[in-house]
Amino acid sequence: MNAQEALHGLSCPRCGGMVPVPEGQPIVICPFCELRSVVRGENGVRRYQVPNRINRQQAVQAMQQFLSGRMSIARDAARTAQVSEVILVYLPFWAAWGRGLGWAFGRKKVGSGDNRRYEPREVRVVKELSWNGAACDVGEFGVTVISLKDRTLEPFDADALHSAGMVFEPVGSAVEALQTAQTEFEAVLRAKTRLDQISQTFVRIVRPRLGLVYYPLWVVRYLYRGRSFQVAVDGFSGETLYGKAPGSVLYRALALVAGMAAGAFISIDIPALVLSGEDSDGSLEFALIAFVAGLAIMSGAYRIFRYGEHYEYRRYKSKQPTDSLSLLPVDGLGQAGNILRELEKLR
Repeated sequence: MNAQEALHGLSCPRCGGMVPVPEGQPIVICPFCELRSVVRGENGVRRYQVPNRINRQQAVQAMQQFLSGRMSIARDAARTAQVSEVILVYLPFWAAWGRGLGWAFGRKKVGSGDNRRYEPREVRVVKELSWNGAACDVGEFGVTVISLKDRTLEPFDADALHSAGMVFEPVGSAVEALQTAQTEFEAVLRAKTRLDQISQTFVRIVRPRLGLVYYPLWVVRYLYRGRSFQVAVDGFSGETLYGKAPGSVLYRALALVAGMAAGAFISIDIPALVLSGEDSDGSLEFALIAFVAGLAIMSGAYRIFRYGEHYEYRRYKSKQPTDSLSLLPVDGLGQAGNILRELEKLR
């Protein structure tokens, strides 16, 4: 009896036999007398898994494409890299879903020049929200967030996952994960109001749901001139989610030379040309801006040369891309009471 079919057992009220209770299933059937029973109590956190659709060879090919597709990576990396290890891991991610409703009262800047003014606005935001975050220490793999859009969520099968690859168990609190998701939801709703001045906001998350998703990840480790690097490949889509690679010496040198030349021209030659002109109105301010911009370009070029020995890539640097959002303007102000009543109906 595997973990999917028997997370825990209860006694059958008719025959007294042990009835397996699959996780999250409200109705169970006794395997002895076939009596159907309703499970009452805390539902807990539902667990899901995303199927693995990428094999070992495809994961290695994704690694080679990653090494050959960027100028900042050593040109011979894809050709000389030696694969040392390829493993399939399933990482747990907390995932939350819900519908966000928000109203914002404030003012929007309109017009330009002498006609610029602030007009009162009331904006309603409606959004289907989705959030996820790593449920274990993923420092070794570099993937802290994934995209669940268009992903297939299947019932959790512990035996199947353990037989296919290495499975990591979640750590941390589900309550804390849900609180983090709600905070992210509220921040998204407030940011999308797009008002220049906000006097009051009302935000509600309707029926938030929390789950635990086990996501497949191919970890490809390789050697390049005696140094070890690794790439993490999405087991569902085949795209590279995280990767480390040796930097290109030629790219670093070109970036340094070109950046220093361009920065010197902008910060020295352009201010000198501007200040030598007869029209001095605004010349000093423009020259100062050009000087600072040139210094910034030279600083960026030096950073590429100094720290470009190792190249690091992340597909999702923060949170996964959000879905489309509908902003519905509402005519008039003073409708706070009606808004609150509508929100309470939807809770």
